[in-house]
Amino acid sequence: MPRLPEYPFLRLALLVLLCAAGGAPLAAQPRMLRIACFDADRLYDTVPALFYDDSDFTPDGRMHWTAGRYGRKIRDAAALLDSLASDIAAVTGVENEGVVRDLAAACHEEYCFLHRTLNRFDGLDIALLYRGDRFRPLGAREGRGWLFVVGEVFVPGAPPRKVGVLVALDARHAAEALADRREEHPALPLLVAGRFAPELARRFGLHDAHARAERAGRGNVRYRSGWRMRDRILVDTLFAPPRVGDVYARRRLVSPHDGAPVPTYDRTTYRGGVSRALPVYAEVELR
Repeated sequence: MPRLPEYPFLRLALLVLLCAAGGAPLAAQPRMLRIACFDADRLYDTVPALFYDDSDFTPDGRMHWTAGRYGRKIRDAAALLDSLASDIAAVTGVENEGVVRDLAAACHEEYCFLHRTLNRFDGLDIALLYRGDRFRPLGAREGRGWLFVVGEVFVPGAPPRKVGVLVALDARHAAEALADRREEHPALPLLVAGRFAPELARRFGLHDAHARAERAGRGNVRYRSGWRMRDRILVDTLFAPPRVGDVYARRRLVSPHDGAPVPTYDRTTYRGGVSRALPVYAEVELR
């Protein structure tokens, strides 16, 4: 077995992943629905926008965001989504539908996608990539930093189940969006992904899929004081408590020097990474 870095969180995560590679497949088990949340970390195209200022992310801009760099990030992000093997993937930090289309087309998995424009000053949106045989959207709406999709989920051995999927791009409006969706759809089971505070799980009757990993000291972003679980997945208590919920770590996603996720840019210095945040994932049992 290759030698692992000496970072406790990364070492543990990689050991789990290496063992999984030789045992059960990463994809969800028959009655399980696998959900992931991935921050694409300002995935802009190279074309200047008309309604907001994205001039930094153009070939002549401050970041020198070229077609080559864009193409590399699309390929790397698509490879990451493929390796996550999720049935539903919430992807935040994407500029527009064209970017999402490029991302889905670069995936080897046959993902459908749903995108909505959020009209933010930075131009960043949310998309949902999903397997068409596992999820069928019935309707969608968006608000200040969030996307809500009502759809049906399908897993072998269980009847179709109508659910609501809420994704939040930032924590400022996450609690309000969750409260409003719960009030509008009190009987609809919710699957929630993004920047949600852990206390919202108790307040709105949800399981925090990452509570155990967080108590163990794991997180998906690195700060000076250590790891922090910035993004998480919350699951309605109408479902069984998630048996699997963790941070998705791979050597290629982190720096060999300090174990932190490698961003695309460190301020204005191009680093060539996929994101400054590791993806998170969970498996939900439908019964």
